[in-house]
Amino acid sequence: MDLIYFKEGEFDNFKKMDKDFLCLLDKARHIAQTPFKITSDYRSKKKNKAVGGSPDSAHLYGYAIDLACSNSIARSAIIRAALSVGINRIGVASNFIHLDIADRYITKPANVIWTY
Repeated sequence: MDLIYFKEGEFDNFKKMDKDFLCLLDKARHIAQTPFKITSDYRSKKKNKAVGGSPDSAHLYGYAIDLACSNSIARSAIIRAALSVGINRIGVASNFIHLDIADRYITKPANVIWTY
């Protein structure tokens, strides 16, 4: 069963993602045993501004993704799996989870979980 879903027409953006981050995501996906439906990956500055992203968003560098998630069981599995592979910057919203590794490459704090 394929557990990573891409947005239609958005694969070119995915090619701009950090390869090490993608490996961590794949490991986390296997651990979580829940689908990773990607709703946001690499963003251009224009796209980031249009969606109201932070001016220094990790999405601008290919170090972040947002995953669709609307139930607590999947949310818990994704967060636990992300932490287990070393992804330690996590944002939680009612319908998505943000995961990033920006602390490794740009000035962002590590070991943080926030809500939207």
